[in-house]
Amino acid sequence: MFVDWAGDTLPVHDASSGHVHPMQLFVSVLGYSSYTYAEVAADQQMEAWLNAHMRALEFYGGAPRLAVPDNTKTGVTRACRYDPDLNPTYQEMALHYGMGVVPARPRKPRDKAKVESGVLVAGRWILAALRHRRFFSLGEANAAIRELLERLNHRPFRKREGSRASLFEQVERAVLRPLPAERFDLSQWSRAKVNIDYHIAFDTNFYSVPYTLIGEVVEVRSTPTTVEIFHRGGRIASHVRGRLQGKAITIEEHRPKSHQAHLEWPPSRMVSWAAGIGPHTAQLFERILGDKPHPEMGYRSCLGIIRLANQYSAEGMEAAAQRAVLTGACRYKSVKSILENSLDREPLPGDTPALPAPPLFHDNVRGSEYFQ
Repeated sequence: MFVDWAGDTLPVHDASSGHVHPMQLFVSVLGYSSYTYAEVAADQQMEAWLNAHMRALEFYGGAPRLAVPDNTKTGVTRACRYDPDLNPTYQEMALHYGMGVVPARPRKPRDKAKVESGVLVAGRWILAALRHRRFFSLGEANAAIRELLERLNHRPFRKREGSRASLFEQVERAVLRPLPAERFDLSQWSRAKVNIDYHIAFDTNFYSVPYTLIGEVVEVRSTPTTVEIFHRGGRIASHVRGRLQGKAITIEEHRPKSHQAHLEWPPSRMVSWAAGIGPHTAQLFERILGDKPHPEMGYRSCLGIIRLANQYSAEGMEAAAQRAVLTGACRYKSVKSILENSLDREPLPGDTPALPAPPLFHDNVRGSEYFQ
């Protein structure tokens, strides 16, 4: 089985934003019959590379003895004429399906002539045929490609009898290895330490675990869709994998009881509590809660400020809150710094009275006597 990414792309339109995303075309060709499989993917990263391989094998209904990729970075870590280094995950996938992987030699197009020809045919039969159609999802584009593949593989040869599909049925289908009962698991394992907020940091996001494991080291099993967390061999949490950055994904049962109680409070309760200290503190709380994507994310800051009011005084907190709102420093750390440095006793910006201009003494300045 010869595999490669085609150089040409297929545009897919985002219906909401109007952006056009160039989708990468994966092509697979069997060595004897030239039976062809193709699909488009969002990128050429490892996940897309392996998924395209697995769908190609499922399309053929079996696994060949060998896979021959080009020296793409997703498949080959270090290209070498005699002993190339395969990507470990790619190697594991090949072993799962009982395939060997023999990358084509650098600058040897004859090693991959089948897929080079398949890429040209895919360009003519697929990309050219779809160039006037607009697609709004990968699934829609790949459904159209499947229809064209059916026509391509059953198209009669020009210089010999039969077609790609007939040669595949006569010769290759019978010698393909049966596919394993389960697909190759794309999961990856790593380790992480539970932070003081009972979340672990993984892949630019944060995932919760039971708060009793704060400070413990856990194992993380990730797939393209899920993140599972294990401790001492037992699974303690399972999350849908986040696609955004810096997002906290939390299960309510993982929180301490006190935190769960805080989350049951409406934002108005926090503001009314602050109004008992003074109007400026209430205004500060409104700013803190309003600046967060979810008001609950500001509860801890508000509770910390209430504790500062008990530690100092209501008058000092009111002055610190007024300064924080006026300067835009609406954070717990900023309010604490104002109180610690006694800035609440200093005049607010703009309250300093303007001083009279000093008298001017200069040889060219004439006094009133000059005009008498």
